[in-house]
Amino acid sequence: MPDTQAIYQDLLTHLRGAAVLGSCASVLGWDEQTYLPAAGADHRAEQLAVLAGLTHERATAPRIGDLLAELEGGGELGAPNSAMAVNVRESRHSYDRVTKLPRTLVEELSRTTTLAQTAWVTARKRSDFAEFLPWLEKMVGLKRQQAEALGYSGGVPYDALLDEFEPGASAREIAATFAPLRDELVKLVDAIQGSARRPDISLLSRRFPLEQQRQFAESAAEKIGFDFQAGRLDVAPHPFCSGMGPGDCRLTTRYNPQHFPGAFFGVLHEAGHGLYEQGLDRAAFGSPMGETVSLGIHESQSRLWENFVGRSRAFWQHFFTPAQQAFPEALSGVPLDDWCAAINDVRPSFIRVEADEVTYNLHIMLRFELEQPLMSGDLPPADLPAVWNETFTRFFGLIPPDAAHGCLQDIHWSAGLIGYFPTYALGNMYAAQFFDAAQRDLGDLPAQFARGEFQPLLGWLRKNIHSRGKQLRAGELVQLVTGAPLSHRGLMAHLHRKFDPLFGLA
Repeated sequence: MPDTQAIYQDLLTHLRGAAVLGSCASVLGWDEQTYLPAAGADHRAEQLAVLAGLTHERATAPRIGDLLAELEGGGELGAPNSAMAVNVRESRHSYDRVTKLPRTLVEELSRTTTLAQTAWVTARKRSDFAEFLPWLEKMVGLKRQQAEALGYSGGVPYDALLDEFEPGASAREIAATFAPLRDELVKLVDAIQGSARRPDISLLSRRFPLEQQRQFAESAAEKIGFDFQAGRLDVAPHPFCSGMGPGDCRLTTRYNPQHFPGAFFGVLHEAGHGLYEQGLDRAAFGSPMGETVSLGIHESQSRLWENFVGRSRAFWQHFFTPAQQAFPEALSGVPLDDWCAAINDVRPSFIRVEADEVTYNLHIMLRFELEQPLMSGDLPPADLPAVWNETFTRFFGLIPPDAAHGCLQDIHWSAGLIGYFPTYALGNMYAAQFFDAAQRDLGDLPAQFARGEFQPLLGWLRKNIHSRGKQLRAGELVQLVTGAPLSHRGLMAHLHRKFDPLFGLA
């Protein structure tokens, strides 16, 4: 009889080895976005390509396939959601996926990603799409090769890439989920635009010194539970969170001395990601039980802390006096209600990461609509600015003034993250359902926030989501935790509860 436990431990050893090597690349990738000298980009691209190749070799080792086959044939894995069963099931999914990719393609994708991101930073500063176009064309070509290698039985090329971020999802299913959400969002935006009530958003564009912004944002992130002994905050061209491994989670943001929300809510957003990373089971690192469920669930955590908590009046009942002390020139004498109205203003705008809760999802749907023809070949990369502007005008009634406010604003396509964008809107829907479920279990969350008590909510998230690893797929998780399948209804109910009174629509 085979020794199931010995085989299983051998599998975990191989998985952790690949994960540790991958985490080394994560550190170099973080450094590339934060401190790498511009002249070092070419060498960094080669470093990361080598690591990507080595990680791929480790992750596709025939021994892993043999161990999985032995465990799958043994029939002694325990209950379907036991750690062993989950790790075998999800490792098989990952192994079957990654073994379809040639090492040369993996290395070239890594190399191109590094160089394309460097080119994107410069092109965005100059608002010069032509400068970035050759890299976009190369990246789209490589992602098409990746989709073909992975396969997409009965679907479209985009589905193969979606699976990396939202396992099991398809473009058709996401489009069906987004359709009713978009219809109701458009109605709500129209109603708000017709309201005579308009917050004074000039409050947000007063002088907010950068160092005070950093200190205040860090204190808020720490208050909601982010552990700075196991993480840090730095500056990057585009905010992100990178979980390197146990005890090391890096956040980044970008500051504007004349715009408070960008950095502050960016930090809360990335801290939400970081709380998820810090809530994973450290002992399970390298195995699916120590990994996050999906990017949609990951985004549910960032959007929950940024919006459901951070933009609530209750949050600012606790934080507004410290904010006035940190920024006396900007906030002295400002009433709390005026501040809360300003940070919750709703109006069409150009930049996704600075968009309000209502219009934000339309930014995501625009990108989802464009990514699919980019992958199918129906939208040549050279035509992207014109099609972006036409689609943006159709969605928002605005014409982007330049590429930096249009198709060059996001880092995702330079980073090869095609298929990532839909997870933001999925995350908003997940977040609404999770928040409602937490409130049912924990009682009056706003009263807790007003007292500066955020640990009950964090503890609930740790128990119900973070500590589970990949025990369940996203749809199964939301059903178990909330008692209902994913739906746009919870998000729309939240938006109406919040914005109808604010804009006199109730």
